[in-house]
Amino acid sequence: MGRDKFRESKELVSREQGTIIKDWGGKLPIALIYPNSYYIGMSNLGIQAIYKLLNGYNTIVCERVFISFEALSIESLRGISEFSVLAFSISYELDYFNVVNLIRDSGIPLYAGDRNGDHPIVIAGGPCITANPVPLSPFFDCMCIGEGETIIPPVLSILSNKDYTREEKLEELAKLPGLYVPKYYNGGKIKRQWIANLDDFPVSSTVLTPDTELGDLFLIEVERGCNWGCRFCMVGSTFCPIRFHSMESIIAQAKKGLEFRKRIGLVGAVVSDHPQIEEILTGISRMGVGLSISSMRIKPLLDTVLKAIVTGGAQTITLAPEAGSQRLRQLINKRIDEDDIIKAVNKVAEQPVKTLKLYFMIGLPTETDEDIEEIVILAVKCLEILNKKKRGCRIDINVAPFIPKAGTPFQWLPMADEKTLNRRLSMLKRRLSPLGIQVKNESVAWSQVQGVLSRGDIRIAELLANMKGISLAEWRRVMADNQINIDHYILERWDVNEALPWEMLDMGMPRERLINELDRALLVSSEY
Repeated sequence: MGRDKFRESKELVSREQGTIIKDWGGKLPIALIYPNSYYIGMSNLGIQAIYKLLNGYNTIVCERVFISFEALSIESLRGISEFSVLAFSISYELDYFNVVNLIRDSGIPLYAGDRNGDHPIVIAGGPCITANPVPLSPFFDCMCIGEGETIIPPVLSILSNKDYTREEKLEELAKLPGLYVPKYYNGGKIKRQWIANLDDFPVSSTVLTPDTELGDLFLIEVERGCNWGCRFCMVGSTFCPIRFHSMESIIAQAKKGLEFRKRIGLVGAVVSDHPQIEEILTGISRMGVGLSISSMRIKPLLDTVLKAIVTGGAQTITLAPEAGSQRLRQLINKRIDEDDIIKAVNKVAEQPVKTLKLYFMIGLPTETDEDIEEIVILAVKCLEILNKKKRGCRIDINVAPFIPKAGTPFQWLPMADEKTLNRRLSMLKRRLSPLGIQVKNESVAWSQVQGVLSRGDIRIAELLANMKGISLAEWRRVMADNQINIDHYILERWDVNEALPWEMLDMGMPRERLINELDRALLVSSEY
């Protein structure tokens, strides 16, 4: 590591609160690797939870690794090849490129089959791995399907056993529920693991730092999963069933958070669905702290929730209609209509906020140009409501292409082609920008790369291994050199009767139910 990077790492750690520094003597050293920047990774509560859990064992020393500092831990600046275990937490498909680069740059053989007893055991977990571990499977000795809190204790028991050789540890790991060890996979179903009682594992900020997007917040997990059943969304499959931390646990963690921050951030896929959300907000508000909520539904949009967010200092309110037309909202099973959206915007208009942010998707199954026009019409209606209040609140629209995700009813469906997506994105910008509505979008080209990785099979691993740098041009080169038909992954509808690449997983959702939801979605389209 260069001198500037060394100094930067030391300065970052010096500004942290809660950093866990341990002596390595007699302990099993584990590198907890988030294959993205420190700035992004330190806002991830999953990393915080695993860091705390692992370091809770007297026999374990766990240090963090981010791509910001090459292949070195930030606690002791040791190279990851010095650790006995490398534990990757992978939340985004586009981080797959960073995963490959980190392993390769460390000097450890990239492919699991090329490692021996002198090399660390390389493990992966996280939402992407739980949904579809296959594209990265040649690079990992072991992959965790489900939630770390229930998987980690038996795994550590095996990894800490000094009587086992490296190979014997892998053989034993393959026998555990929720563990996919490619070398010893026997063809059976691997059942996703999850914890029944969230209060057994309270999750909140362990290490606080100002050097991250949410640096002014003490974060608290409120719930996991989602019961709303949006057909495009991976949360319902990888984190179901929905579970809540108790009000008492959340309030207790908020009191603890007061020692570190003046604002509390409540985190979850549907925070506002907590059955005692109003009591929670009241309890935290009485502490005299600001509040931030990571997610809330348009229906119901509780006045108490909205008021608590604004009183807590929020300048932006985010709502997610997802689609402009009622036909598409029914197709994706959003369970809201235009009246619900308008009512929610009217409530937002009563608040002294500066920005209303609306999330939409383009390229949804059966989408037409008329559906894009409906986004424009809806955005204009929302703008008119805000303008009547004359509070100076503007509208930003965030647009993301639909990407089929493993484990969802839409896993068999294609994306829209790049030309169509770009044209419809241009339609939105051309119509809305003159009205002062800013349209921000995710890259269409990179979204299509994400689509390949999302529905990827074992052939994608070779592409990742052959990449020389991270760029669209390099991605297209390796696709061409390896004669991979990209259309198969992103533009073709797959037969529901054919085996999927991730068929070895048991996510707790019967295949027949997913197919039934797909059929119901497409029936909506035929009825309009």
